[in-house]
Amino acid sequence: MKRILLPMMAAGLIASPASFAAVSDAEIEQMRVQLSAMSQRLEELAAENADLRRAQQQTTTAITDVQTSVAEIPAAKESWSDRIRMDGDLRYRYENIDAEGSSTRERNRIRARTNVKANLVDDVEVGFGLATGGDDPVSTNQTLGSGGSSKNIVLNLAYVDWQAADGLHVIGGKFKNPLMRSGKNSLMWDGDWTPEGIALSYKRDWFFANAIGAHLESDTRGGNESFTWGAQIGASGEIGGAMVKGGIAYYSIDTKGAPTPFGDPADPGDYFGNTAVEADGSPCGSTGAACQYLYDYHLTEVFAEAAFEVGGLSTLVFFDYVTNNDPSDNDTGWSAGTKIGQAKDRGQVQFSYYYADKEADSMLGLLTDSDFGGGGTDSKGHWLQLNYGINKTWTIGAQYFINETDQVSGSERDYDRLMIDTQWKWK
Repeated sequence: MKRILLPMMAAGLIASPASFAAVSDAEIEQMRVQLSAMSQRLEELAAENADLRRAQQQTTTAITDVQTSVAEIPAAKESWSDRIRMDGDLRYRYENIDAEGSSTRERNRIRARTNVKANLVDDVEVGFGLATGGDDPVSTNQTLGSGGSSKNIVLNLAYVDWQAADGLHVIGGKFKNPLMRSGKNSLMWDGDWTPEGIALSYKRDWFFANAIGAHLESDTRGGNESFTWGAQIGASGEIGGAMVKGGIAYYSIDTKGAPTPFGDPADPGDYFGNTAVEADGSPCGSTGAACQYLYDYHLTEVFAEAAFEVGGLSTLVFFDYVTNNDPSDNDTGWSAGTKIGQAKDRGQVQFSYYYADKEADSMLGLLTDSDFGGGGTDSKGHWLQLNYGINKTWTIGAQYFINETDQVSGSERDYDRLMIDTQWKWK
């Protein structure tokens, strides 16, 4: 700038002789002093600008160095508590059971469950769960009474879940049932059944497949070892605005000639509606001798569900059908129902309904719903439920069963059951 201003001023003076002549020597000297001061200030500004550029460069370099250093700092070691999760639930229930031919029964029951899960590494989870109740394979309810005596706590879960590949899980031990139940209904498998053995679960995009191998009895001592296996495949996707899911399944449960794996082999009630006979072929309970299953349970299942909205309410409809390939009659079971709304938050209401028909040898009675018809097979009828959300963790509700039992014997009995629940869940 100095190099530009000075020549311009000099040129101006030379170009204007008249003006130059009119200016006194004192004024010219004053102009020289001012030009000198201006030139010095311009030099100072140029130096300051250079200093600022160097400082900016140093700052940029320092920031880059800090970012590099931070990136190279090892991540803080994860605490064991960061890999642990807990969940559980508590339910209080009042029941009124009116079975034709028996006195009306009332009782109060509780169910409490808590589970601890740990991620050992990214692809391995182990779990451990405790629950109230006894050794019933399809219930962890505990009836209150006996003078306020202490109640049983049992092992409900103990498993390892390995994610062997993307979408593929290998599960072993005592675990939650991975088999899909359409509408979460309990036609074949009670919701509280926790299988013992090994399972595979695979889901990728629209396709899913589940397989299970479960020990009904793993001890060969006494010759009662029983191992069941099965698999289901299916698909899910959107059709006409509804989310649809369905599939087919096959299960092999070899029980013919074997006693019940749970309960008293001589008690007909411990075959839970399935046909059992004594060793000579007479009906179970005729002489009080030990009994055995008359059939195997080689089951073919077809299931489907669809979820959509009606009037702003989430709605689900489902269907489940099963047939046993061994007997020639009393070999079919099915259920169909709906769920409208949800009770997952304050003020929300959910209504559920299904109708089920479970012929005596259509499925293994030991593992089906423990409440419908008093448990087991050889029953049919309606189930209704109404739930109301108190908040995100607390619901109250009622269930009512209108069933008929003992169809095979030809002496059908009415079976009505009311259950009023209040339940809390946490994660």
